[in-house]
Amino acid sequence: MTNAKNATATVVVSKSEKLVTALQAGEELTAKQIAARFGIGNPTATISDLRLRGGFAIYANAKNNSKGVSVTRYRIGAPARAVVAAGYRAMAAANKA
Repeated sequence: MTNAKNATATVVVSKSEKLVTALQAGEELTAKQIAARFGIGNPTATISDLRLRGGFAIYANAKNNSKGVSVTRYRIGAPARAVVAAGYRAMAAANKA
C-alpha cells in the first residue's frame, strides 16, 4: 500500500533539455562550458541535433577571447523570415517528389 503523503514524483530532464533551457534563458555558452556544465560528450553534435531534429534556431558566434584565440559561443535566437521561407520551400519540394 502506498502512502500518498510520502509519494513524490521525479521528473527526469535530459541533458539536451537542460541545454535548451539555458539557451532560452539567454545564456551564450561555449562547447567547453556545455560539456562541463551538462556532461554532454560532444556538444557540437548535440547542437546540430537540436537544430535539425528539435527545430531550434541556435546560432554559433565566433569571437576572439582575451588571448586572441577564436572561441565559438552558441545562443538561441529567432530565425530570419527568409530562412523560414526556405525551409517551407524545401518541405514542399520534398512532398512533391
